[in-house]
Amino acid sequence: MIVPAYNGPKVLPASLGALEASDLPRTEWELIVVDDASTDGTGHLAEQYADRVVRLDQRPHGPSYARNRGVEVARGEVLVFIDADVTVHPATLRQFCEAFRDAPQEVAAIFGSYDANPPAPGVVSRYRNLYHHYVHHQNPGEAETFWAGCGAVRAAAFRAVGMYNEWHFSRPQVEDIELGHRLRDHGYRILLRPDIQATHLKHWTFRNMVATDLNDRGVPWMRLLIRRGQATESESLNLKRAEKVKTALVALAVGSLALAILRQSLAAFALSVLLIAPVLISNLQLYRFFQEQGGFWFALATVPLNVLYYAINTVAAAWGWILHLTLGDPQPPVAVEAMAELGVDSWPPVPKKLPDSNGPSSPTPGEQSGEPA
Repeated sequence: MIVPAYNGPKVLPASLGALEASDLPRTEWELIVVDDASTDGTGHLAEQYADRVVRLDQRPHGPSYARNRGVEVARGEVLVFIDADVTVHPATLRQFCEAFRDAPQEVAAIFGSYDANPPAPGVVSRYRNLYHHYVHHQNPGEAETFWAGCGAVRAAAFRAVGMYNEWHFSRPQVEDIELGHRLRDHGYRILLRPDIQATHLKHWTFRNMVATDLNDRGVPWMRLLIRRGQATESESLNLKRAEKVKTALVALAVGSLALAILRQSLAAFALSVLLIAPVLISNLQLYRFFQEQGGFWFALATVPLNVLYYAINTVAAAWGWILHLTLGDPQPPVAVEAMAELGVDSWPPVPKKLPDSNGPSSPTPGEQSGEPA
């Protein structure tokens, strides 16, 4: 069990306490908390729960780096990753164990879902957390990507593909999605099990929702897909063909609405309405789900947030292409690259650089199963 944490006293008692309350016997799993250079008492708090606390210093390095340091000291054959602001259900760890025990050996990773009971109040928080729940519950089974908020990987497969890419991802972004792509590239399978659930404690504001969707999800995900040559091909979760069509329709609707305002054109306004209508109609099931969870007015309030989501996707796709054409692939700081190339040892360690190739280069899916770490 690996939990990366940065300045986490507000959430760790609930998160680590929930792990302690798991119905999987405590002797069958170990808890490793990685304190990512926190400036408060995160490390001391974690000591009350964890079998081992890995302390990083100097500056925060991000969850990719922190999780990798936790893996380096883990002993289990299955690595379970839980975010610091996530509380597992009593059965979550046991369900992961049973899922790997029953799954074919080529299944290297399994991840779950947020539940439908996020505690953070407010329309934005409830919308964001419930939308994540809804998407995962609509797409059970085989997955192209991985999710590290509540997910598990066979340790042998994780190490075989090079662990998290701490070279490219120095803050929370799409490091778990990228890991999932590499697992698939090497012949492994990934399963989404929505019945394995946890609660997300995060409080979302409108500002951090937009910033996250654009800067930490949309743009880096687009750059990742471009780098892999899959910008138009991926069909995973939010990137299914229907979602791409809805994104395009919203982009055209926004353009038409802007034209209507600039030229005071009734025809352009009518066109924007016609373009947005199919998006709203196709998402009626989603809005009904929101109504079930929070009532009519909550469901109505989520409609503009949902339309904004597609608009942000448009901006992210365009900006991702611009950054790709002008800057190329994301690069680490020059000093880090130089130390990595020279093989300089330091603590915390210099981020490890993955091979340039995206294709299969490591052993075929291993024959590992067992208890979570």
